[in-house]
Amino acid sequence: MGFYADHVFPRFMDWGMRQVDSLRSETLAGARGAVLEVGFGTGLNLRHYPKAVEKVVALDPLRALEQRVSERIAGARFPVERVSRPADDHLPFDDGSFDCVVTTWTLCSVEEPVAALSEMRRVLRDDGVYLFIEHGRSDDPTTARWQRRLNPLQRRIAGGCRLDRPIDELVASGGFEIRGLDRFVHDPGPRALSEMYRGHAVARPDRAG
Repeated sequence: MGFYADHVFPRFMDWGMRQVDSLRSETLAGARGAVLEVGFGTGLNLRHYPKAVEKVVALDPLRALEQRVSERIAGARFPVERVSRPADDHLPFDDGSFDCVVTTWTLCSVEEPVAALSEMRRVLRDDGVYLFIEHGRSDDPTTARWQRRLNPLQRRIAGGCRLDRPIDELVASGGFEIRGLDRFVHDPGPRALSEMYRGHAVARPDRAG
């Protein structure tokens, strides 16, 4: 992976993602029961889960800042099981295993987001909920052009992150029905990085697609 990927980027990511902590609690307020968190990162969501959460399965292909993450897991009031696996691979869980699936600033860096979302839908129970907050493509044409221009640099320095993914379209293509969606710009920060999609969705009845 290299020194930057193994040591520099994880610290930069942890610092950067702490700047959006104020958005986590509202995003996760509807979480309950058994939760699959896709894109666990450094465990920053753990202290924001509500009391209705009974356990979290934390999926991420990478492990970074192990001591810091272990301390966050130890401080959680529910069990946390870590699984090192890409989100767009076949997930090692039975159909309908989870009451809730969560992604927070994850879909930007998944290589095949529709495949990943299809797997999330498969493992979500019929009465379950998918909660998400992601940054993505702006509805402002000028900002969207800048996002396209900056993508090559962003992908190099930020672990494959794309700035201009249309999150709502991807979620729908992955087999979900969006029941609520907020679009907003989170300040401070460049608008190209701060276009937020926060929402909740359910699996469409036609689970076969």
